[in-house]
Amino acid sequence: MNHLIQNRIGAVFIPVSDMARAAAWYSRLLDLPVGSTSHEGAIYDVPMAGDVALILDANKPVTNSSQPLCFFWTENIRAAYNFLQANDVTILSQIEDIGSVSTLTFQDPDGNLLMVCQRNVVPPQEAV
Repeated sequence: MNHLIQNRIGAVFIPVSDMARAAAWYSRLLDLPVGSTSHEGAIYDVPMAGDVALILDANKPVTNSSQPLCFFWTENIRAAYNFLQANDVTILSQIEDIGSVSTLTFQDPDGNLLMVCQRNVVPPQEAV
């Protein structure tokens, strides 16, 4: 029998204060066309690859966190850094190699923290 609460994430909600600005910003970030909002302009479903949805939500006040709300994968973190810089995105950290991944933290226009991660090739451990 399956557990009542599945071990799958359905969506990540990101609070925004200006839906039109946020929809345009995330669409530019992810190289997507800007679509239509729903729920009287308060919800925008960002088209994502995979099963986890990204939902911009203007129903709730923006309360900035000190930790990233989510991360996006990249295959080239240096190129991602340059892209963010060229698009005047506030970058909060340099590229950090933490072993299995390299990370980069940045902000959206509402001050929400986001991250870009690149998988690193980690050599197999030698037998001891």
